[in-house]
Amino acid sequence: MPLDPQTIRILGRALFAAEAERRQIPLISQRHDGLTLADAYAIQAEFVAAKRAAGATGRGWKIGLTSRAMQDALQIDTPDSGVLLDDMFFDTGAVIPAGRFIAPRIEAEIAFVMGADLDGPASPAQVLDATAYICPALEILDTRIIRRDRTTGRMRSVIDTIADNAANAGIVLGGQPRKPDAIDLRWIGAIVSRNATVMETGLGAGVLGDPLLGISWLSGRLAETGQTIRAGEVLLAGSFIRPIEAPAGSTIHGDFGAFGTVTCHFD
Repeated sequence: MPLDPQTIRILGRALFAAEAERRQIPLISQRHDGLTLADAYAIQAEFVAAKRAAGATGRGWKIGLTSRAMQDALQIDTPDSGVLLDDMFFDTGAVIPAGRFIAPRIEAEIAFVMGADLDGPASPAQVLDATAYICPALEILDTRIIRRDRTTGRMRSVIDTIADNAANAGIVLGGQPRKPDAIDLRWIGAIVSRNATVMETGLGAGVLGDPLLGISWLSGRLAETGQTIRAGEVLLAGSFIRPIEAPAGSTIHGDFGAFGTVTCHFD
């Protein structure tokens, strides 16, 4: 049975307050058994609506859970998505203020900047045609919902992740903007270091086999709810590395080879 609107509103506002106060709330999936993906996206929408009401504006979308390993871990067979807002954006070289996030982690991604709208489900070829350019990005993940309940041992589920705006918190853009039509996106790679120690490496093929498929999936998911990808929006296609913890004092450097670099420091 779907969650009632009042409960959805309460949970969305609880996430908004948790982010504002830099604290985590208990697992939603544990407090409300039987929740569906639709319930989770409804809570996410309420969370994002609260942020918009506080002055944030939409800048695009992120796609998560694009690797087979992450999908198997959460026992799902589909990615998830979240909303990018203007207060999440940083330029490469940014210093992230202490206390800005609760428990930040980093992923390496390809960012698509759209040059035209994508109406309805779009094929990879249509995604290419609509893309103005691509560039390297580091996504900053954060968790307003705990990852594990200390009493029961229950772990955060895909329901919690989606409700929590797909764990989205920030995006650092850098590198060299490129037209995507002459590049095999599967072979764009990244070496990601923390404090000069290599932590993770990966290739674009880690995103559903091809990052274009991630954007294609997103266009179809949004179409189901009457939403559209708009020109000028930034789309994060999905990570091709495992998340890297970024405690205070961390300098994160993403080397995307000929595609350029992206870096940030957490005070």
